[in-house]
Amino acid sequence: MQPILHMMKLCVGAEGPEDLAAWQAQRFGDGPARHVTRMRPKREADLLAGGSIFWVFKGVMMARQRILGLDEVVGQDGILRCGLVLDRDLVRVTALPRRPFQGWRYLAAADAPADLPKGRASEEPLPPAIAAALAEMGLR
Repeated sequence: MQPILHMMKLCVGAEGPEDLAAWQAQRFGDGPARHVTRMRPKREADLLAGGSIFWVFKGVMMARQRILGLDEVVGQDGILRCGLVLDRDLVRVTALPRRPFQGWRYLAAADAPADLPKGRASEEPLPPAIAAALAEMGLR
């Protein structure tokens, strides 16, 4: 059985999951979302075995999207890049603080935060600073 592996990425320019969902709806309509990254993951099979991209908003991991596939994308500059094809369902997860990093990072399934229960996922999200403080205390 293939081990499941996730990745995490900073979501720069978005206040929270709702901003990302709105941007993706505007950009991709009803089709799958896509995130283009410079480097193609070497552990593609592990990611495609059920992995997700976990989004970090202002230092707090707050949501994930399942990775459906990896495509080759040639940029306007002619450079080959990797397009992550993502499920449009943005799943809220337990807030987990993360320090800034560049690019994306692999995230082991054992280290991934749990999905929020369906009833809590529709609640108004806490401001990122408060969510981070609660997560550091182990209260969220």
